[in-house]
Amino acid sequence: MLGLTQEKLGEAVGVTFQQIQKYEKGSNRIGAVRLQAISKTLTVETGYFFAGLPLQDSAGFSDEKPRSAEFDFVATAEGLQLHRSFIRIKDRRIRKRIVELVTALAQDPLKGFPSGR
Repeated sequence: MLGLTQEKLGEAVGVTFQQIQKYEKGSNRIGAVRLQAISKTLTVETGYFFAGLPLQDSAGFSDEKPRSAEFDFVATAEGLQLHRSFIRIKDRRIRKRIVELVTALAQDPLKGFPSGR
């Protein structure tokens, strides 16, 4: 989504691109310090990687799939760009108006546009 290759990410956090591939596939675990370095490189909070995950049982295992609509949205280039831009808006009133605009567009996407568009 950022146009960052596995090789560049690996260089930035001090591992090979093969190790990054293993992290992505889940075949190798990521330590906390490495996860923080990856978060910093990707300019996301560490919690970004856990958003939408189900709570685990006491043994640390879960049968639920860690997917949510929010995760799927932010996993798109547009969703990530919108998220990053939105969180930089400090004025609460402006953020509220943007949410109202997006909600209105979602209900009637052609509202306010001349016919023929």
